Amino acid sequence: MIRPEAPVRSDSFRPVLGVTVLLLFALLAMAALKSSRDLEAARAHERSLQTRIGATRAEIERLHVRIDRLSHDPGMLEKLAREDLGMVRPTDVVIELPDDSQPPVPAPSARIPAVIPAARPAAPAPVPGQAVPLPVSGPPAPG
Repeated sequence: MIRPEAPVRSDSFRPVLGVTVLLLFALLAMAALKSSRDLEAARAHERSLQTRIGATRAEIERLHVRIDRLSHDPGMLEKLAREDLGMVRPTDVVIELPDDSQPPVPAPSARIPAVIPAARPAAPAPVPGQAVPLPVSGPPAPG
């Protein structure tokens, strides 16, 4: 018995199928890599938000303690009035120091002129009820 020859099949479909499957796997790998990076970024953002939430809660607690002290601690109120508002008690002694931004005032000894004018005779002391002559300015009277 002779077998009839089977028709010759062309297997040109197999390489196209193989390339298509490889391309599909490459796309899936790229999508998985991008998803992994996005997930890691989201987790890092979540950690930073958790840190900020913790800091905000600590600040809220600090403010609650300050509100409680302001409501119930008269010493705290006095401290704030003294430091922030510059208030003093009537019995406090206040010493004001000069401002550092202004130039210092020279000492009186530095203001003495180099040439000292001759001493003038002292005028007699005024008698109570008597008119006192005023000094005259201008040229001396002829005389």
